[in-house]
Amino acid sequence: MTDTRALTYAALKSLVWPIRLTRAGIVAERITRGFWPVWTILFSVIAALAFGLHETLPLEALWIGGLATIAGLIWALIRGIRQFRWPTRQDALKRLDTKLPGRPIAALSDAQALGARDAGSKSVWQAHVARMADRARSARAVVPDLRIAPADPFGLRLTAVVALVVALLFGSLWRLAEVPALATGIGSANAAGGPSWEGWAEPPAYTGRPSIYLNAITATVINLPQGSRITLRLYGPSDDITVEESVSDAPPPPSPAAAPPAETATVRALDFEAVRSGKVKIIGTGGREWTVTISPDQPPNVKLTGKILREADGTMAQLFTATDDYSVDSGHAEFELDLAAVDRRYGLEAAPEPREKLVYDLPMPITGSRADFSESLVEDASKHPWAQLPVKMTFFVKDGQDQVGQSEVQSLTLPGRRFFDPVAAAVIELRRDLLWTRDNAPRVAQILHALTHRPEGLLRNERAYLMLRVAMRRLDAAVAQGRLSEETRDETAEAFWEIASLIEDGGLANALDRMQQAQERLSEAIRNGATPEEIQKLMDDLRQATDDYIRQLAENMERRGADEPNQQAQNGQQIGPDQLQQMMDEIQRLMEEGRMAEAQELLEQLNRMLENMQVVEGQPGEGQQGEGQQAMEDLRETLRDQQGLSDEAFQDLQEQFGEQGQGRQQNGQQPGGQPGQGMQPQQGEGQSPNGQSRSGEGQDSMPGENQPNADGRDGVGSLADRQRALRDQLRRQQGNLPGSDSEGRDAARQALDEAGRAMDGAEDALREGDLPGALDRQAEAIENLREGMRSLGEALAQDQREGMGNQGEAFGSNNQNSQRDPLGRKTGEFGGTGTEENLLQGDDVYRRARNLLDEIRRRSGEQTRPPVELDYLKRLLDRF
Repeated sequence: MTDTRALTYAALKSLVWPIRLTRAGIVAERITRGFWPVWTILFSVIAALAFGLHETLPLEALWIGGLATIAGLIWALIRGIRQFRWPTRQDALKRLDTKLPGRPIAALSDAQALGARDAGSKSVWQAHVARMADRARSARAVVPDLRIAPADPFGLRLTAVVALVVALLFGSLWRLAEVPALATGIGSANAAGGPSWEGWAEPPAYTGRPSIYLNAITATVINLPQGSRITLRLYGPSDDITVEESVSDAPPPPSPAAAPPAETATVRALDFEAVRSGKVKIIGTGGREWTVTISPDQPPNVKLTGKILREADGTMAQLFTATDDYSVDSGHAEFELDLAAVDRRYGLEAAPEPREKLVYDLPMPITGSRADFSESLVEDASKHPWAQLPVKMTFFVKDGQDQVGQSEVQSLTLPGRRFFDPVAAAVIELRRDLLWTRDNAPRVAQILHALTHRPEGLLRNERAYLMLRVAMRRLDAAVAQGRLSEETRDETAEAFWEIASLIEDGGLANALDRMQQAQERLSEAIRNGATPEEIQKLMDDLRQATDDYIRQLAENMERRGADEPNQQAQNGQQIGPDQLQQMMDEIQRLMEEGRMAEAQELLEQLNRMLENMQVVEGQPGEGQQGEGQQAMEDLRETLRDQQGLSDEAFQDLQEQFGEQGQGRQQNGQQPGGQPGQGMQPQQGEGQSPNGQSRSGEGQDSMPGENQPNADGRDGVGSLADRQRALRDQLRRQQGNLPGSDSEGRDAARQALDEAGRAMDGAEDALREGDLPGALDRQAEAIENLREGMRSLGEALAQDQREGMGNQGEAFGSNNQNSQRDPLGRKTGEFGGTGTEENLLQGDDVYRRARNLLDEIRRRSGEQTRPPVELDYLKRLLDRF
């Protein structure tokens, strides 16, 4: 027992300072939690008095506020005293013990209850006490928890602290000395000390200049910004101290004869705004006189820096510089249509509908001074009706006094995205005409009919073609009902933008079409004098489209096998990706040097070269793809039937708006034809843009066809039944997709599922007579069918490549390129590397040598490369 007590005593003795610090922390916690309302009230009152609240309130309000403050302080003190309890030593020990594992301090105060006479039990108890003593000696003072957020959910204490800090920085604690005088009601204390005064000059807040305490100013000349407010407080009888000033527009102060009696007029306040230079004079005991010089606030100034820039995506950027003697508060840019400079032809011939000015807020610096700064206005006005039209641009800035400065009016063409595809540019022009005035709606509809009548060679994107037809039909319906509404106009304009973007940016499934489209857009850009940024973007698109086309060539060659490509290569000229890349690099270099004619000629040469290359389609049954090819052919047939069904639904919609006669004359059918004589769809109506039939007529595999109506056309019910049959046919094809599960097949199934849901929606819309809604869902089904076919084709190609993996060695032996090293040299016999041919020959020797040296220099500058490689590159540079 003696050893146990000694351990306990030693452990508790080592806890003296942790106990004291923990006890002090508990005191701090209880004071903070009990008395936080006291200092919150005190801080709030001090901040209010420092800002001169007592100078603006009437005496009655001051008395009421003072009594309320005293009552609140008394309540807060009583509350704190009742809640406060001085912590004992046991409180500190208990808190220490709760922070230690196993509560060792409580264990040291325990006694052995059983087995005190048993030596084994006693030894175990002593070991336990020793372990607890070691833990107790490791105790550290507990950090007090001073958080009182649960007791102050509204953060009143924080508000009071912030108010006090602001008052110390921007207020005056001298104003607290006025409180006793106000409390006496008459200010007898100040009056007993004799007449006195106190004054401040406060510049406008936007100037950022500090307030001036006039009592501390010894100079006789004061320089103040325009609009500064001068506040004077006069203590004593009115006939003992007066003020004269000539800096404001305020009426002169009352004469002493008109002033209140001396016994009641002991505290007076004067407040006036300095608007002109003049004098301020205090007459009487301790009087002073100042000559006040007013610095006028100059209006801000803004200047445009350079010409407006346009990025390749249509974003415009205009640099500007704004200055002010103090700070620029805000600014905006206005764009107004320059109607006199507009080429009033075609769709712009009619009077435009009135539109408000295009206004953009100017960016302001977040940090730093706004007295002199430069920024850039970056906006995208591509979708605005005035895009690519003459406008007048003016920048405006405003300072703290609401003075406005403006830049010179600049005439320019409002930048926007440029469309180089002719069809996309035509759609954007129709969009502009429709937004110019709604009276152009019939003209726009007529041009759309002409544009989509024979789309071969114009619309290579089937989705864009369908979207354009849907937009045209909606416009026809709106025109037939009367004047176009603003809502319909805006929806149609947005649809035109999406269609033009789809045509311009691609989205074609055929890689060759994408590449040819990129070449045409680049040629159009060169002819139209596009900016370097636009040419760079189009050049990048051409590179990407060319890479996709070459990749598709390689995939189709792999599906056909290795022998046939090699045989074709022997019969024609070999064109490698490196040669195509070099040609495109040369085109870009010529354009950067301004040699547009040579660049155009080389681009045409590249176009002719690529036109001689053909995408090799695999034949059904080859490469163990018979099952997959059959599934693809079934999906193609479903796609054709869906396209034909969509065209027939469109023809029904035309008949609803009185276009039946016109449509029949276009198809060569004379009025008064025999019932049952079917309408032969023209290209653009019953055909897809690539010229394939989409009418679906003559398809014996289409179940659910009803008898035609008297006009030779199927009714809506028949279209709905055929749509349902198409949905059933697609469901069967989904269950017969060949091959095992893979990522490509999962994507194909998902796309086909979405196509099926779109078909269901089209069927419901047809049964309800909603032809426009049915056309939208049918267009969605067509797009998802194409996406599913693309994903399934990729999955089948991947299976073919994996199946040919074991034959890679044989293919490598037959491939001519596989017998060349990366420098183009043929490998020698028995595995040796060497060549007898002269690699540096032809007209391109110097450029190839220059490119090699540039590449070596670039790699030698990359310090992350291995030292051995860097040493080798350095030796190459030293030698050559």
